[in-house]
Amino acid sequence: MLLQIILLIVGFIVLIKGADVFVDGASGIARNFKVSKMLIGLTIVAFGTSAPEFAVSVKSLLSGSGDIVFGNVIGSNILNILLILGVSACVHTLTVKNNTVKKELPITLLITTLMAVLLSDHLFDKNLSNAFTRSDGVVLLLFFLVFIYYLISMMRRKVVEQEEEESIKLSKATIFTIVGIIAIVLGSNLVVDSASALATAIGISERMISLTIIALGTSLPELVTSVMATKKGEYDIAIGNVVGSNIFNIGMVIGLPITLFGGVNNLTFNSIDLIVMITSAFLLFLFSFKDYKISKKEGISFLILFALYYSYVIFG
Repeated sequence: MLLQIILLIVGFIVLIKGADVFVDGASGIARNFKVSKMLIGLTIVAFGTSAPEFAVSVKSLLSGSGDIVFGNVIGSNILNILLILGVSACVHTLTVKNNTVKKELPITLLITTLMAVLLSDHLFDKNLSNAFTRSDGVVLLLFFLVFIYYLISMMRRKVVEQEEEESIKLSKATIFTIVGIIAIVLGSNLVVDSASALATAIGISERMISLTIIALGTSLPELVTSVMATKKGEYDIAIGNVVGSNIFNIGMVIGLPITLFGGVNNLTFNSIDLIVMITSAFLLFLFSFKDYKISKKEGISFLILFALYYSYVIFG
């Protein structure tokens, strides 16, 4: 027990420092290639910080723990918006770019709703239990490939940001990014493994573990990265990280493993989990569409909804 607590603390330290280095490296790459920071946030940062979710998903699916696969993604996507953007907006008002409001956020809302519909078999036919088939996985994977095509078209346009601040050398920025990703993944694994061991020792259900400890553990890279990015004034990276991670979680963390290894039957999550996941994506779009900002007040409302939902998960 003491060893797991020590590993948990070490994991947090490695994770926080890794995220700090990672933000510096990703920003440096963006400046050197004159690529928008939003694109960096949607790709390198988002996919890098979602690596723990992908690893957990594959491992859980192969071991037959379907509830962990979906609980991890549902919990992570809720945490990404309600907790991560909630905390980030409390640190500083987040400015959301026009292109993000009109394109990336609607894509996030659409793929989130699509996943919820594909998971809600029992809602459409009371005789069916909730399941997720290989064809459902293919649908999500195809949708994700459309998103990748959109990112490639963005990259070809090379949206240039005029910045007067001095950029670090490309080689140094690349090293920072790689070291940051490694530290983030190692730190996350330490946190998730030690926290899961502690939870199992005190007797917590698989759904509870996946929605809380595992989801929080695998979302720690996004949390730390977005908060660090916000402190540095890199709002595009903070928002792009969350948006890209949520799309990646659904399209790749669920879509790809299900397509490769087959479907999952008899899932035991509650409808409220899906409702909160869709609601959080809708609120993110609504707040951003209103004035192209996520204010401290809106960040607090995210955190209140987060507290209410997790009070239900833990005590309901």
